[in-house]
Amino acid sequence: MKRTLSPPEVEPTGRTRFPIPFFDQSETFSKLWPEIRGNCLRVMDRGKYSHGSMVAEFERELARWTGARHVVGVNSGTDALVLLLRAAGLRPGDEVIVPAYTFVATASSVVLAGGVPVFADIEEHGYGIDPASVEAAVTPRTRMVMPVHLFDRLADMEGVHEVARRHGLTVLEDSAEAIGMRLRGTHAGLLGAGGVLSFFPAKTLGAIGDAGALLTDDARLAETARALRHHGRSGRTLDAFPGINNPTVVAGCNSKMDDLQAAVLLAKLSRLDTDIARRAELSARYDARLRNTPGVRAVPSGAAPHPGGGRVVYVHLIEVEDRDGLVAHLAAAGIGTETYYPVPLHLQPCFAHLGHARGDFPRAEAACEAAVALPLHADLTEAQVDRVCDEIEDFHTGRRG
Repeated sequence: MKRTLSPPEVEPTGRTRFPIPFFDQSETFSKLWPEIRGNCLRVMDRGKYSHGSMVAEFERELARWTGARHVVGVNSGTDALVLLLRAAGLRPGDEVIVPAYTFVATASSVVLAGGVPVFADIEEHGYGIDPASVEAAVTPRTRMVMPVHLFDRLADMEGVHEVARRHGLTVLEDSAEAIGMRLRGTHAGLLGAGGVLSFFPAKTLGAIGDAGALLTDDARLAETARALRHHGRSGRTLDAFPGINNPTVVAGCNSKMDDLQAAVLLAKLSRLDTDIARRAELSARYDARLRNTPGVRAVPSGAAPHPGGGRVVYVHLIEVEDRDGLVAHLAAAGIGTETYYPVPLHLQPCFAHLGHARGDFPRAEAACEAAVALPLHADLTEAQVDRVCDEIEDFHTGRRG
C-alpha cells in the first residue's frame, strides 16, 4: 500500500513544504495490512458480511479493553446514541439536557429517539457541560442528561451526577470521542447508565468508514439495544411464540455493524495503546512549541482533567484570536485543520423552533469563535508538528511572506 506524494514546494526561505493533511492513516494501514488482510479474508471465507462472527469477536475484545460488561457494535456513533437513548427508556416528549457546544449528533440523536434536546452551557475553563447550567435547565419534563467528553478529557461527571441525583435523572454519555479515557479506572461510557463510541476514520480507533458501539454494564439495556439494532429482533426464542425463532419484540432499525469494519477495527485495537501514547507525545510537542506564541491559547484555557480523570488526546485544539484568518493561512500552506464547531447548537437552523438567541450560552458561543483543531494522528511526525507550529508562529508574528 504505497502513496504517491505530490512534488514538494520550496519557499523562498528554503523551507520544503509537503502537504500536511488534518488526518492520514496510510502508514498505519501499511504496518497493519497483513493482519487486516487476514481478518478480511476470514470474513470473506465465512460469507457473512453483516452482524457476523467478526463483529462478535470485536465486541468481546473491546469489552475486555474497556472493562464493559456489554458492548453492542453498530453502524455509526450516531446510531449508537439513538439506540442508547431508546434502550434507556426515553419516551416521546421527554427532555434530555445536552451541551450547546458539541457535534450536532448529540442533540439530533435525541430528536431521532423521540425526545426534546434542552441546551446547557459549557464550563468556564473547559469544554464539558457545566453542572450549574444543567441544574438551571431542569424542568418537570427532564428525564435524562447526556454530557459529552470532548477532544482530550472527560466532562465533570461527578458534578453531573450530583445534579442528576437531586432530580432523579438518568445519566447517559456521549463518549463518542473518548476511547481510552477513564475516571479512577472506569472507562468513559460506563460512568452512567451507558455510553457510546464512534469509529469514524479520524477517531483514535478508526474504521475505514462509519461504525460505532454502545457500552453499558446494564444487561437489560444491552439486550434492548441488541434488538433495536437488528429490526427489533430478540435474538432468541420466546415462550410466547413457540416454534418462532428470533421474533420482533420492538420497532427497531437496521443499525448492525459490518464485519469488514470489525475486521479492520480488531486489527487496529491491537495497537491502540501505542497510538494513544503517540498522540500524547505529539500533543505535548504542540503545547511546548506554542506555549508562548502571541495570540494562541492552549485549550482548555487554564483547565486540567477533572480529578481522577486521565487525558487521552483525540484532537489537539488551540484557541486563537483570528481563527478564520489562521485557518486560511494554514490552508494556503497546505496544512489541514478542522473547526470545532462553527455554530453552537442552540443557533443551528434545525433547532430554531426551540427559541434560543445569541447570548443564551455565551461560553459555547465564544468557543465556536476561537477554537481550531490541528493535525493529530499516530502517523504524524515531529517534523510535521514543527512545520505546523512554524506557520502558526509566522501568522501571529507577521511573518506571512
